[in-house]
Amino acid sequence: MNTVTKKQYLDNPCRAASIPYWKAVCISVPDNMLVLHDSEFYTELLKRYMDEPYFRLQHRMHKVKPAVLPEGYSICEASVSDFVKHINNCYSDISITVAEMQNFLTREQYCPKLWLAVREDCHGKIVATGIAELDCEIGEGILEWIQVSKGYRRRGLGSYLVLELLWRMRKAASFVTVSGKCKNPDNPEELYRKCGFEGNDVWHVLREHE
Repeated sequence: MNTVTKKQYLDNPCRAASIPYWKAVCISVPDNMLVLHDSEFYTELLKRYMDEPYFRLQHRMHKVKPAVLPEGYSICEASVSDFVKHINNCYSDISITVAEMQNFLTREQYCPKLWLAVREDCHGKIVATGIAELDCEIGEGILEWIQVSKGYRRRGLGSYLVLELLWRMRKAASFVTVSGKCKNPDNPEELYRKCGFEGNDVWHVLREHE
């Protein structure tokens, strides 16, 4: 994974690596794992590994328009702990700590304007959050966390987060990437494609059976 060159990545980001470029050049795969593009995957591997396939998509930033926040909601200030609480409430299979999220603030790719929190005006509670990062070295924007509280989905809040983050990155990012679990029942891939993301690359994260 860490052998990808900048040129290879820029030529075809979602095919060249399973993760954003800045991570691909500094993160090594543990010995008990394999990360393979779908073109290299074969079912015989399932005898030894558990498989979690991830889609990886790219937005080419050719057509980016201002986002419109649905009526009854507004952007609000939120602390790191607010983001962590909301993220953990939105997923049953993910748990992130405040310390882990604080680490995002120390990265070169951190950009404060790319942390969005949306509240419902009538109750004042946070119902949607989104976080993106920006790799200025190669002009890559990265959607990291996009989530909407259960009970508030299918109201346009997810689309708003994605489109607003794209809009805020339009002057600095030549392209934006995103990935997610193919088997996620909430089907986030549909949301990203609706917002202009494209591609057909799938990566398999394989972990040895215990």
